[in-house]
Amino acid sequence: MRARLLIAEDEPVSRSLLHELVTSWGYDAVVAEDGLQTLEALNGENPPRLAILDWMMPGVDGLNICRQLRSRAGAPYTYVIVLTAMGELDRMIEAMDAGADDFLGKPFQPHELEVRLRAGKRIVDLQEELIQAREALRELAATDALTKIWNRRSILEMLDKEIARLNRDDGVRGLGVLMADLDHFKRINDSHGHMVGDQVLLETAQTMRGLHRRQDEVGWFGCE
Repeated sequence: MRARLLIAEDEPVSRSLLHELVTSWGYDAVVAEDGLQTLEALNGENPPRLAILDWMMPGVDGLNICRQLRSRAGAPYTYVIVLTAMGELDRMIEAMDAGADDFLGKPFQPHELEVRLRAGKRIVDLQEELIQAREALRELAATDALTKIWNRRSILEMLDKEIARLNRDDGVRGLGVLMADLDHFKRINDSHGHMVGDQVLLETAQTMRGLHRRQDEVGWFGCE
């Protein structure tokens, strides 16, 4: 899958050159001509995870865009390379302090930009892998390993939250709790084996999940 990359450059010739370069390197380029278009692209649905920002742009400059990106809590990380004709060391430090990940002076060597983009893509890909691993661990900790419904701890925590919400609302709305039991489940395991018992549990959980409403939750409370 081609990585999406934002080019934010107000100068038409530079913007066209950047677009031609990054597409030849296999990136799916999104173009912005000023700071407001840049923010719109970065705050929209499925924003690019890589961005090349010109420092000086109409509306909002590149550094202010970096600061806004880094102030967002919980948003996917965007790797930012800032381009500028101002190449002094203190300018580089200023860009990094604002939240830029890398800094490249104009005019730049195409191969140098390509290498830095590759490094940025590797960092973004690694972060995505870490997020997926974290979510998988969170799901394992909160659900029953066999049936994939909420485990005892999770379903009791949800019940506590619903009771607290009910109390805050002064009982304006009701709360229903249904506990279902599989009668003589031990006999199934003893007579037919645990694999059959597991299949009974799976089908029961799937049936309950198929019948519950969107606002309902289904969990595993005990062993019997």
